[in-house]
Amino acid sequence: MTEESPDIHVAPWLHIVTPGGGVPLSELLPTSGSVYVARLQGRDMPDEVSVFQNFQEKLKFPNYFGWNWDAFRDCLRDLQWLSSDHHVVIIESAEHVLSEDEDARRILFTALWHSGRRWSYVKRPEGVTLSKLSIVLACEQDAAVGLSEFFRDFEEHA
Repeated sequence: MTEESPDIHVAPWLHIVTPGGGVPLSELLPTSGSVYVARLQGRDMPDEVSVFQNFQEKLKFPNYFGWNWDAFRDCLRDLQWLSSDHHVVIIESAEHVLSEDEDARRILFTALWHSGRRWSYVKRPEGVTLSKLSIVLACEQDAAVGLSEFFRDFEEHA
């Protein structure tokens, strides 16, 4: 990571951004169709219950949401109730999400990774991978390396 390029493009559906950086809109937004953007604050999600509350509120999870990780993953893989073509989830201060619970943090980030991958597709004939769900983790520059290493390790072992 360099001063000129503080952001990390982890996968077509997952980006880590730092102050002063910015993911090009062309990587996040489609050229057409409706987009639903959910902005969450990592500092407001210190435990599992607050993660579920924030995602339920911002992504308008249905009433049948079960308030557990399996139900969370199921909702992220569906999102049909939002009636939009594309979805962008931005977690600001992502380094603070579940910072005291590494196991839950791993579950959350793994769920985000798999959900983004599930929503991705290859655009023909260009062969470019796009996603209908983009995850943006905004964090301080010193935390970006750790987050990117998590996903690099995850990608290698997933």
